[in-house]
Amino acid sequence: MKQLIFLVGMMGSGKTTLGRQLAERLGYTFVDLDEYLEQREGSTIAQVFEQQGQERFRELERQALEAVVQEYEQAVVATGGGTPCFFDNMRLINQHGTSVFLDVPAEEICRRLYASDLSLRPLLVDKSLPDLNKFIARTLGERRAFYERAQHRWDVKNYNIDRLITLLKP
Repeated sequence: MKQLIFLVGMMGSGKTTLGRQLAERLGYTFVDLDEYLEQREGSTIAQVFEQQGQERFRELERQALEAVVQEYEQAVVATGGGTPCFFDNMRLINQHGTSVFLDVPAEEICRRLYASDLSLRPLLVDKSLPDLNKFIARTLGERRAFYERAQHRWDVKNYNIDRLITLLKP
C-alpha cells in the first residue's frame, strides 16, 4: 500500500530532523526534497538559485516532487519551505499522501536559523538578525495559508513523536 507522508512548514521548522526520526520509526524511506533535487540536477540549491533564478528552481522543485510521488511507495518527505506555495503543489501533496504542517513560531524559527549556516539558504544569505526576523515573520505570514491546507497541523511545542505516529497510522 502506498503511504507517503509530507512534512510542510517554514525552513528551520524541523522537517528534516523530524522526518528522519519518523521514517526510522515507521520503517519508511526518508526523502529530503531539496537533497533529492540537488542529486537530480547535480547542483546545490544555492547554485540553481544563482545560475538559473528562483523561478527555474521552483519548476525543478515541482518536477522533483512529481518524481518522488512516482518513485516511492512508503516514504516520509521533508519538503522545502516554499514547496507548498507554488504551482498546485499542496493539492499534489494532499492527493498523493498525508500532509503535516509543522507549526513553529517565527521567533523559534529565527533562533534556529541564525544558529545555522545561512549561506546554505539562498533566501537568507547575508541577513542580519533583525533582517532575518523581519523576513521570517513576513514570509511565514505569506505562506501560512498554504501550510494550513495540510491535513494535519503539528504544534512542535507539544512535540511527541509517538502521538504523531498514532495520528498518521493508516
